[in-house]
Amino acid sequence: MMPFDGIVTKAITIELRKQLLGGRVSKIYQPTDTELIFTIRNKRRNFTLLLSIHPSYSRLHLTEASFQNPEEPPMFCMHLRKHLQGAILANIEQLDLERIVTFRFRALNEIGDAVSKTLIFEIMGRHSNIILLQEEEEKIVNCMKHVPPSQNRYRTLLPGATYKFPPSQGKLNLLKIDEDGFLKRLDFNAGKMDRQIVNVLTGISPLVAKEFVHRTHLGNQSIFKQAFLRLQTIVKNEQFEPSIYVRNDREDFHVLPISFMEKKAKFQSANEMVDFFYANKAERDLVKQQTNDLVRIVKNELEKNRKKLKIHRDTLKKAEDAQRYQKFGELLTANMHLVKKGDASITVVDYYDPEQNELTIRLQSDKTPSENAQHYFKKYRKLLAANERAQLEIEKAESEIAYLASILQQLENARIEDIEEIREELREEGYIKKQVVRKRKKKKPQPEKYIATDGTIIYVGRNNKQNEYVTQKLANKNDIWLHTLNIPGSHVIIKSAEPSEQTLLEAAHLAAYYSKARDSQSVPVDYTAVKNVKKPSGKKPGFVTYSEQKTIYVTPDEKMIEKLKP
Repeated sequence: MMPFDGIVTKAITIELRKQLLGGRVSKIYQPTDTELIFTIRNKRRNFTLLLSIHPSYSRLHLTEASFQNPEEPPMFCMHLRKHLQGAILANIEQLDLERIVTFRFRALNEIGDAVSKTLIFEIMGRHSNIILLQEEEEKIVNCMKHVPPSQNRYRTLLPGATYKFPPSQGKLNLLKIDEDGFLKRLDFNAGKMDRQIVNVLTGISPLVAKEFVHRTHLGNQSIFKQAFLRLQTIVKNEQFEPSIYVRNDREDFHVLPISFMEKKAKFQSANEMVDFFYANKAERDLVKQQTNDLVRIVKNELEKNRKKLKIHRDTLKKAEDAQRYQKFGELLTANMHLVKKGDASITVVDYYDPEQNELTIRLQSDKTPSENAQHYFKKYRKLLAANERAQLEIEKAESEIAYLASILQQLENARIEDIEEIREELREEGYIKKQVVRKRKKKKPQPEKYIATDGTIIYVGRNNKQNEYVTQKLANKNDIWLHTLNIPGSHVIIKSAEPSEQTLLEAAHLAAYYSKARDSQSVPVDYTAVKNVKKPSGKKPGFVTYSEQKTIYVTPDEKMIEKLKP
């Protein structure tokens, strides 16, 4: 269960009331099936309010993110525009500590009479919904997700139906009970106190329940009372500390202090915290979803090539015997007069040995002395040929592994807009079957653009198509090119022949950040003029050789990189 619980909803709602009440709805968009965007004009500025019923990320908050809107608005969006466009936001209410928020609007109908409209937002995971009501009759005008009687016997969510709130779960409201009432509902002998707390109190997420238990250390009832009163006081007095926490590579957020996790970032408002958390998380998860098949293909190919590499290396090791077989053949030839057909072995002086020690050579008794010598020469030539093939195959496999590792790194750091370029490259290289599709005009690659502290432009290729574009098309011959040393990563271009030390350092941070060594310390980054960077013919996309380089060592700093964004 996500940390967006009733307490976070309360903090968000309080902030929304301060910012939005009295504002006018100027725009309404529905960029996806699960997201609504309201632009509300208030206090001489525009606020963007996001309502999302995404099954994993249902939430509401003010946002700074930009959204791509469809050419044709969905029907629900059109209904909202008809009823709420130009309306005044009169009130925002939370139902107790539930994740249910009611927006009340004042609007004018078709004939100019004042009417009230209500928008109810229910955050309930995959059952989340947004419902527009005709307030006077509590009739549903429309809802984002229709729920017929066949799906829910308790309540129907369809146009024309009477709205009912979701059924009560019989939990206690943290703000309306005392410590004794809370303790009566707990069974100290049953254990699993965090689960009990979630089941007893409204609006409490497992994260807060774990924090409660962590602070009490499974103490007695007196300690539980103190912990309850502390929690109640913080929520009642709105003493919120919006922060993002991390533990074992898992990130969570809350407006309450969480002591069993490490604080990663603190925010001025709950809206800012939630916007930051989900803006990154939603994109990462969407990218992950859309690249799952590519990651699987690349990993399979990597595994195949690693197995090939092992086989060819084993062949190479066996080929080390080639010289020994050649020596056997030559010694037999030199001592042919000593060998008789039917001999199982022969002992001769090894004249290749400085000490002139004797050497015993095995023979096949059914072969003549000459045939035995030819047998060893044949094995020698066979192993020699195998050695040459193995070396070629090893080079090929190592090149393939390096290329696939770079693709994997690019997929890990990809943006939504990068995925199709990587997919197209894998088609061109034969890793994915080519699809028969209508010819489209090829889009120009869109590398990441950054601006150094002194105003110098820096470009970063996020995949091989972008890498080749920034290095071979965007860059001048005297611009500075950067890349991590022997580590899969991006091509970085400084649009300057003589960048400052600070700009060079910032570009090196970008090169290290957009590489396999993102989370490492002291990452080596090579830099040289673009004229010293060459692409050998026949090599994989993104592969280059370079010369006259210098090396700088940096530790990637995400905060620095954020500052460089235009």
